[in-house]
Amino acid sequence: MSSSINHPDEIPSVEKLHRPTFNFLQPLLLLAPAGIWLLLLLVLPALIIFQLSLVPHIRPGDLVNPSSLENYIRIFDSLYLHVIVRSLWLALGTTIICLIFGFPVAYWLAQIAPKKWRNLLLLAFVLPLWTSSLLRSYAWITILRRTGLLNNILSNLGLPTLDLLYSIPAVFIGMSYSLLPYMVLILYASLEKLDKRLLEAAADLGANPMQTFWKVTAPQVSPGITAGSILVFITGLGDFIDPELLGGSSSMTAARLVYNQFLGVTQNWGFGSALSMTLILAVSVAIAFLIKFGEATPSR
Repeated sequence: MSSSINHPDEIPSVEKLHRPTFNFLQPLLLLAPAGIWLLLLLVLPALIIFQLSLVPHIRPGDLVNPSSLENYIRIFDSLYLHVIVRSLWLALGTTIICLIFGFPVAYWLAQIAPKKWRNLLLLAFVLPLWTSSLLRSYAWITILRRTGLLNNILSNLGLPTLDLLYSIPAVFIGMSYSLLPYMVLILYASLEKLDKRLLEAAADLGANPMQTFWKVTAPQVSPGITAGSILVFITGLGDFIDPELLGGSSSMTAARLVYNQFLGVTQNWGFGSALSMTLILAVSVAIAFLIKFGEATPSR
């Protein structure tokens, strides 16, 4: 059976013939499992915490009646601001330490180590992540305490012993050790794609190693540096185990303060919720920077 076309407008275009029909149901079915999971375990708990943050002095079993911003105003008290600033300082310091120590390791793994051993070496470096962070912190307690491994070595060498445990330096050591593999993994992914032709061109033009690093290497791996730094900063900002076990009372952080409000003696869920929402806001801002600058195209 043949069909006749009486007018040119009746001729179907190629675009119309090959245009796919969009079905809204298929994307919804694909996103439904993850969407339900995020809704139940992320969105709803965050909304509940936000609701509790608007109730002053609420305790377990009290009636939830959001009424004021008193809990948020309380955060600006000098005592709590000092705790938040200490948390930011610990996270920032850990990020800098991980970047300083992680970049040479990642560069060696990506550019200098034999190719046949790279995967094995990378696996060996991230092997500590296979153990619990709690066990790693207890291991550092064994090393850093007054009668620990470090002071025994120093005593045998005739050097003065160190009292590091339950101090800020111990927290930096524990957090840097825990987060260093994340920095190395992200930097390794960027350094593995490093264009060596640009390095050779810089050497031919008379650039010294320092100039080559800042003018050629750093711009190429800047997305990896940004992504690794923000990831380590976010994780360090919410770290609870290392400050709790290695820092003692001298290293109160925002995460420990939130814990005390919910499960400690204070039992002030409203103020703890306000602190939690403040941390969520800080992490959200950091993630926004990561999305914006983490995949930026390096200038050449």
